[in-house]
Amino acid sequence: MTSMQSAVRRRRAVAAVGAVGAGLLVLSACDKPTPVATITVGSSSVNEGATCGGESASLSSAELAKCLKDTDIASIKVDPDETVRFGVDPAIADKRWTILMNGQPLTEDSNKTYRTIPGSVFFNAQYGAQGDSTLVTIKAADGKSSSQKVTGLWSFRLKKDD
Repeated sequence: MTSMQSAVRRRRAVAAVGAVGAGLLVLSACDKPTPVATITVGSSSVNEGATCGGESASLSSAELAKCLKDTDIASIKVDPDETVRFGVDPAIADKRWTILMNGQPLTEDSNKTYRTIPGSVFFNAQYGAQGDSTLVTIKAADGKSSSQKVTGLWSFRLKKDD
């Protein structure tokens, strides 16, 4: 092996070690992202980090009320004949979660990462819908129904697509 080939190999090895070291440094500086919730309708989907909370700390009643009034939320069009699919990160499912429609429980709490609901439900007055737009919130909580401490809310606006 010539000295030229040896020098090239040393440079490659140093570059590889440097790249790995830099990558580890960047990863160690990252904060843990908040869990994400996703809504899918047909081939369209929207996902969001927590609107409020999302960590393990409980939210106060005042924080919850303020969060449910937030207007800067993701939206998705929903054909009432389509199925609306809800997906949550395992970190949300582990705490148990439920779907709220306009602030009221629509489903029982669950520890699954995936649920489906017919799109027509979100625009039916029988379920509390009003008009062509519905606020849907995923609520994560520690504990069983009677003693739940809410730890996060993920809100979305569902808009009727005729």
